Amino acid sequence: MSDGDRLHAADSPVLRPPTIYDVARLAGVSHQTVSRLLKGDGGVKPANRERVLSAIEQLGYRPNLTARSLATRRSHRVAVLTQELGQVGPGKVVQGAAEEARLHGFVLDIITLDVGDRSNVEQGIRMVNQQDVAGILALASTDELRAAFDRADFRIPVLMGGEGDEAAGGPPLRVSTVAIPQLVDHLVTLGHRSIVHIAGPKKWVAARNRALAFESALARHGLELARTVHGDWSAASGHAAIASLPASMRFTAVCAANDQMALGAMLALQERGLAVPADVSVTGIDDIPEAAYLVPPLTTVRMNSEEQGHLAFRNLLAQINGDTPSPIMVEGRVIIRRSTAAA
Repeated sequence: MSDGDRLHAADSPVLRPPTIYDVARLAGVSHQTVSRLLKGDGGVKPANRERVLSAIEQLGYRPNLTARSLATRRSHRVAVLTQELGQVGPGKVVQGAAEEARLHGFVLDIITLDVGDRSNVEQGIRMVNQQDVAGILALASTDELRAAFDRADFRIPVLMGGEGDEAAGGPPLRVSTVAIPQLVDHLVTLGHRSIVHIAGPKKWVAARNRALAFESALARHGLELARTVHGDWSAASGHAAIASLPASMRFTAVCAANDQMALGAMLALQERGLAVPADVSVTGIDDIPEAAYLVPPLTTVRMNSEEQGHLAFRNLLAQINGDTPSPIMVEGRVIIRRSTAAA
């Protein structure tokens, strides 16, 4: 290296990782506010939270896990117990929880359980109890997994995530009380009176909640579902559901409990010689990225699954810190596209 190169290198500024003070300056808040948010403490105003999150993203700030663990003598790993990551809703919940965990300087250990094998579930829970983790996020989508979690003796803070069973007295969800009724109102306004519902598996709480919501929303208009056929959330099961209907059966709309089953239903309708939406309107739930690009684009309910994951992790962190968790609201918003038209 020449003298000129050495001089140039000496004059170059040394890059350092951003600190919470840098985040606070960019966000226009105190460093105490940034610290409270990162620790999961309550009391941070929503507007300040958004500014801090934006500053963290711009600066690429990441907490120093090793230093924090040494200072607090507490693990910064959280275990997630779940059944199914292949489904859109559960996958997005875990994605949101992972994003929130990174924000607070935590790492998620994701463990998928086979609910068809009780010993597998019990082994997974035993393994988590033996690990050095700060808490457990237990996401129960089905009756079997909820029962397994209820039987378990967790030795560390645990947050039971997942929808409550509305038919069994669980808290009403906004997707059931607002979004699905709005979807049914849309179809009834278009003149639909004979509607088939492709429901999810009977042992999934979300499937039962959505079926109940469709029945209740139609009852407000003095109508009943023409038929309910159960699928397994896959496009293939949506296709099979339509194929199972009698050829003589007449209906003008199909409401699927998720977008994948709606996709399969659309192909099955086409194979019956029925056009969507000229002959039959089709709706889904979830608003998967492909929904806007189907032929025709799918009318659906956009869910806030990722935000559920963010809030679930914040609630677990509140429990770890001895604070009170906040209620988790399952939101939903109707997105009207070209798969629905007048009956």
